[in-house]
Amino acid sequence: MSFQIMGEFESFFLCHCSRCRKDSGSAHSANLFSSQAEVKWLSGQERVKTFTLAGSEHSKSFCAECGSALPIFQEKNNLLVVPAGSLESQVKIRPNAHICFSSRADWDNQLADLVKLDGVPS
Repeated sequence: MSFQIMGEFESFFLCHCSRCRKDSGSAHSANLFSSQAEVKWLSGQERVKTFTLAGSEHSKSFCAECGSALPIFQEKNNLLVVPAGSLESQVKIRPNAHICFSSRADWDNQLADLVKLDGVPS
Protein backbone atom coordinates (compact mmCIF):
# COMPACT_ATOMS: atom_id res chain seq x y z
CA MET A 1 0.00 0.00 0.00
CA SER A 2 1.45 3.34 -0.98
CA PHE A 3 0.18 6.82 -1.72
CA GLN A 4 1.36 10.36 -2.28
CA ILE A 5 -0.19 13.56 -1.01
CA MET A 6 -0.30 16.24 -3.70
CA GLY A 7 -0.57 19.64 -2.03
CA GLU A 8 0.01 21.29 1.32
CA PHE A 9 -1.59 20.77 4.70
CA GLU A 10 -3.32 23.71 6.35
CA SER A 11 -3.58 22.38 9.89
CA PHE A 12 -2.42 19.62 12.21
CA PHE A 13 -4.43 18.72 15.30
CA LEU A 14 -4.01 16.24 18.15
CA CYS A 15 -7.57 15.18 19.03
CA HIS A 16 -8.37 13.75 22.46
CA CYS A 17 -12.07 12.96 21.90
CA SER A 18 -13.15 9.47 22.95
CA ARG A 19 -13.73 8.38 19.34
CA CYS A 20 -10.23 9.40 18.22
CA ARG A 21 -8.74 7.66 21.26
CA LYS A 22 -10.59 4.47 20.27
CA ASP A 23 -9.45 4.84 16.64
CA SER A 24 -5.81 5.29 17.58
CA GLY A 25 -5.71 3.08 20.68
CA SER A 26 -3.72 5.89 22.27
CA ALA A 27 -4.05 9.21 24.08
CA HIS A 28 -5.05 11.07 20.92
CA SER A 29 -5.14 10.97 17.15
CA ALA A 30 -2.66 13.06 15.15
CA ASN A 31 -4.29 14.22 11.91
CA LEU A 32 -3.28 16.61 9.15
CA PHE A 33 -5.99 18.53 7.28
CA SER A 34 -6.19 20.12 3.84
CA SER A 35 -9.00 21.59 1.77
CA GLN A 36 -6.80 21.59 -1.35
CA ALA A 37 -4.49 18.54 -1.24
CA GLU A 38 -5.34 15.26 -2.95
CA VAL A 39 -4.34 11.64 -2.46
CA LYS A 40 -2.67 9.82 -5.34
CA TRP A 41 -2.82 6.06 -4.73
CA LEU A 42 0.30 4.34 -6.06
CA SER A 43 -0.72 0.82 -5.00
CA GLY A 44 -3.15 -1.02 -2.78
CA GLN A 45 -6.20 1.25 -3.18
CA GLU A 46 -8.39 -1.86 -3.47
CA ARG A 47 -7.48 -2.75 0.14
CA VAL A 48 -8.71 0.57 1.57
CA LYS A 49 -11.71 0.12 3.87
CA THR A 50 -13.68 2.93 5.47
CA PHE A 51 -15.63 2.84 8.71
CA THR A 52 -18.21 5.50 9.55
CA LEU A 53 -19.68 5.56 13.04
CA ALA A 54 -23.46 5.31 12.73
CA GLY A 55 -25.27 8.55 13.49
CA SER A 56 -22.11 10.64 13.24
CA GLU A 57 -19.70 12.21 10.78
CA HIS A 58 -16.77 10.32 12.32
CA SER A 59 -15.04 8.19 9.68
CA LYS A 60 -11.68 6.52 9.32
CA SER A 61 -9.95 4.62 6.54
CA PHE A 62 -7.54 1.76 7.02
CA CYS A 63 -5.77 -1.00 5.12
CA ALA A 64 -7.77 -4.24 5.20
CA GLU A 65 -4.51 -6.24 5.04
CA CYS A 66 -2.32 -4.61 7.70
CA GLY A 67 -4.74 -2.33 9.60
CA SER A 68 -2.70 0.86 9.04
CA ALA A 69 -4.59 4.14 9.27
CA LEU A 70 -4.98 5.82 5.88
CA PRO A 71 -6.10 9.15 4.42
CA ILE A 72 -9.79 9.83 4.00
CA PHE A 73 -11.57 12.52 2.03
CA GLN A 74 -14.59 13.99 3.83
CA GLU A 75 -16.86 15.06 0.98
CA LYS A 76 -19.30 16.93 3.22
CA ASN A 77 -16.51 19.21 4.48
CA ASN A 78 -14.40 19.07 1.29
CA LEU A 79 -11.49 18.11 3.54
CA LEU A 80 -8.67 15.60 3.25
CA VAL A 81 -7.75 14.09 6.62
CA VAL A 82 -4.38 12.30 6.78
CA PRO A 83 -3.16 10.42 9.86
CA ALA A 84 0.29 11.91 10.48
CA GLY A 85 1.75 8.51 11.33
CA SER A 86 0.72 7.13 7.92
CA LEU A 87 3.21 9.35 6.10
CA GLU A 88 6.65 8.05 5.20
CA SER A 89 7.91 11.57 4.51
CA GLN A 90 8.61 14.24 7.09
CA VAL A 91 5.70 16.37 8.23
CA LYS A 92 6.56 19.96 7.43
CA ILE A 93 4.21 21.59 9.95
CA ARG A 94 3.94 21.25 13.70
CA PRO A 95 0.65 20.54 15.46
CA ASN A 96 -1.53 23.63 15.82
CA ALA A 97 -3.30 22.50 18.98
CA HIS A 98 -4.62 19.75 21.19
CA ILE A 99 -8.37 19.62 20.51
CA CYS A 100 -11.17 18.14 22.61
CA PHE A 101 -8.62 18.40 25.42
CA SER A 102 -11.26 18.27 28.16
CA SER A 103 -12.16 14.78 26.87
CA ARG A 104 -8.64 13.41 27.30
CA ALA A 105 -8.08 10.10 29.10
CA ASP A 106 -7.65 10.31 32.87
CA TRP A 107 -4.12 8.86 32.54
CA ASP A 108 -3.10 11.50 29.97
CA ASN A 109 -1.52 13.98 32.39
CA GLN A 110 2.10 15.05 32.92
CA LEU A 111 3.39 12.55 30.37
CA ALA A 112 6.44 14.72 29.69
CA ASP A 113 7.70 13.68 33.14
CA LEU A 114 7.93 9.97 32.21
CA VAL A 115 11.21 8.15 31.63
CA LYS A 116 12.20 8.21 27.94
CA LEU A 117 13.71 5.10 26.32
CA ASP A 118 15.12 4.83 22.80
CA GLY A 119 13.83 1.26 22.43
CA VAL A 120 11.61 -1.25 24.17
CA PRO A 121 12.24 -1.96 27.86
CA SER A 122 14.37 -5.02 28.61
